[in-house]
Amino acid sequence: MTEILRDATSADIPALHRLIESAYRGEASRAGWTTEADLLDGQRTDPEDLATLLADPAQTMLTAWRGDELVGCVLIADRGEGTGYFGMLSVSPTLQGGGLGRRLVEAAHAAMAERFGARRVRISVFPQRDELIGWYRRLGYGLTDETLPFPYDEPRFGIPLRDDLHFVVMERALA
Repeated sequence: MTEILRDATSADIPALHRLIESAYRGEASRAGWTTEADLLDGQRTDPEDLATLLADPAQTMLTAWRGDELVGCVLIADRGEGTGYFGMLSVSPTLQGGGLGRRLVEAAHAAMAERFGARRVRISVFPQRDELIGWYRRLGYGLTDETLPFPYDEPRFGIPLRDDLHFVVMERALA
């Protein structure tokens, strides 16, 4: 079945929240390969964070729907100076591995180029996620020398299960 891609609206926040949490946290996330359940407990995001994100004209969530079911989403953002950013790439755990994530990344690239004039894209990934880093490498991303700290003092982004969390930054050019 083909997904319909569209920008998220505030009415989508409950479905977005459920999808993102299911893709990253808890036992349900272990059905897919994008889980962070071994790194973090608690929440990945909350409805208030999603509402703030959707109210900001410099970012939005692209969503993928099969009928009335939200099956995927990705945050896109304008970071200025021709740079886009994407994050919170989420696909329903039982649908992972079927190509939807790749289609969402391609849609994110196109949207960032068109809407923000992005010529390059940056993402941030836990270095412990070797399989995910490999997947992004196959999509043309390379590691930069940059790292970002994990917000240990902000439980709304998750409760760390280890003390060595940070992010590596990956980047690729857009055609």
